[in-house]
Amino acid sequence: MPWRGLVTSRVVGAQEQKESRYELLHRIGVALSAEQNRDRLLDLILTEAQSLCQADGGTLYLRTEDDRLAFEIVKNASLQIEIGGVSGQPVPFPPLPLYDSSGRPNRSNVATFAAHAKRLVHIPDAYDSEKFDFSGTKAFDKKSGYRSKSFLTIPLINSEGLVIGVIQLLNAQDSAGNVIPFDAEHQQIVAALASQAAIALDNKLLMEAQKNLLESFIKMIAAAIDAKSPYTGGHCERVPVLTEMLMDAVCDVKEGPFAGFDMTEDERYELHIAAWLHDCGKVTTPVHVMDKATKLETIFDRIEIIRARFEILKRDAKIAYLDEIVAGADRSAAKERYDTQIRLLSEDLEFLEKANIGGEFLPHEAQARITQMGEIRFQEGTQTRRLLDDEEVNNLSISRGTLTEDERLIINGHMVQTARMLDALPFPRNLRKVPEYASGHHEKMDGGGYPRGIVAEDMSIPARAMAIADVFEALTANDRPYKKAKTLSESMRIMGFMKKDNHLDPELFDLFVTSGVYRKYAEKHLSPDLIDEVDEQALLAIKPKPFEPPPQPERELRKTRFLPEYEERFPVRNSQNPLAITPMTTAHSRKAEPS
Repeated sequence: MPWRGLVTSRVVGAQEQKESRYELLHRIGVALSAEQNRDRLLDLILTEAQSLCQADGGTLYLRTEDDRLAFEIVKNASLQIEIGGVSGQPVPFPPLPLYDSSGRPNRSNVATFAAHAKRLVHIPDAYDSEKFDFSGTKAFDKKSGYRSKSFLTIPLINSEGLVIGVIQLLNAQDSAGNVIPFDAEHQQIVAALASQAAIALDNKLLMEAQKNLLESFIKMIAAAIDAKSPYTGGHCERVPVLTEMLMDAVCDVKEGPFAGFDMTEDERYELHIAAWLHDCGKVTTPVHVMDKATKLETIFDRIEIIRARFEILKRDAKIAYLDEIVAGADRSAAKERYDTQIRLLSEDLEFLEKANIGGEFLPHEAQARITQMGEIRFQEGTQTRRLLDDEEVNNLSISRGTLTEDERLIINGHMVQTARMLDALPFPRNLRKVPEYASGHHEKMDGGGYPRGIVAEDMSIPARAMAIADVFEALTANDRPYKKAKTLSESMRIMGFMKKDNHLDPELFDLFVTSGVYRKYAEKHLSPDLIDEVDEQALLAIKPKPFEPPPQPERELRKTRFLPEYEERFPVRNSQNPLAITPMTTAHSRKAEPS
């Protein structure tokens, strides 16, 4: 009886096809779990759902925070439509509200109905359906000449029972390309896919939410640091921009010492986080030190006290002059002596006011004059006082800038606090190099930097790049209390000296020049009057001075601790301190290590 063989053949064929579909479903599940990119994950979900039941079109909606179904991806093979998702083309359709203006569930649309009912909805022919409003679909069909017939709509429900999205498939097709209803097996297998997809998508959305929370928290810290000091308002925001621009150039270069270097998407994000956190230790820096605009400034500028003392000296000079007149001295000679004394006092005060401002260099002669002026005495009530005490003499005698050595150590100590704060955080595996990247931007290539004094070979390329970004931003910034913003050519000239003195990585600096990153950044972030011509060839011609790195045992020790002056100034007070020092990670992310 030959018909039995035919039936058996059909049964075996159907069984093989069913097994093949479930194998495909398994492979899709594995792929869904492995995909890390949100848009690619969404595209994979919709594409595989269409493939499983040979659907001509499909739409994937995601639920928004305000309870709407937003179009994420729309595809139609016959009409060659692919918008949203990885296509990069925005979807022009407005979201579907899950509730009307009075707060009642919107059940008129099949997608919103499926979301509310939390169940699969199959429409064999939309033109025969009276339950749902397909007016928009019919209007589209009339305009395009297409016919939207069979619909399969499946809600994506997470482990908490919340609908996070909806998949809608359109026009199932048989082997001849004819539009047919979605059969029971199609519905069953797509429902299984939707269940897997909901788990994968929910995990991805939760990870994105955590990632956004972490990044927002980090940016909040950076904003707080910038807000703490009005003089560094955008520093924490600008350094990440410049660092990432330079590292893009490193990854793009095809020849030279960085050829072959690359960073994955995760490694780029790791650097992004590190750049935003590079100055997080400044939350511990006293404001009166961070914002010290003049040499005598603490909570207020103490030059006002010195001005008051000069007024006392002038008052005493006038009293002495009047006493001479009363005693019968020659009025003309006494007046001349008085005028000379007032003039000299005014000159001395003017000199101190100028010295208090700070600058590039205070000569030794000026420092000696300040010391001599400190010995001038004046009478305050019943006590005799010095015009300048030892601390004021020390502050006014600062040779460069406005900070004493102790204050400079306090400022530099923000790197100690940055390293301790970041080392204390339990960063996940993909962010474990954040402390090394963030805490190395004040190190120098020859080991002369701080807070550890490590050399170039013990620093990763991203950490060295951040050092260049930090210096360039500081030189060109127009929001510092102690200096004016420098022009582009001045800034690059100074960085050329730093290249020569092995303060900056010479090869990275050369790429900073040849790639044009410095100018691209300047055109976006500097005022036009600061952008001038830069002699790039002169910068590239600079040769770094040879230097002898510390012995290997010393280098290894510096990786695990801070320089003695910082260990002494910022001690760990007890072993249970969460900011205790841990060894620095120096693992490099690269395809090929530059020589």
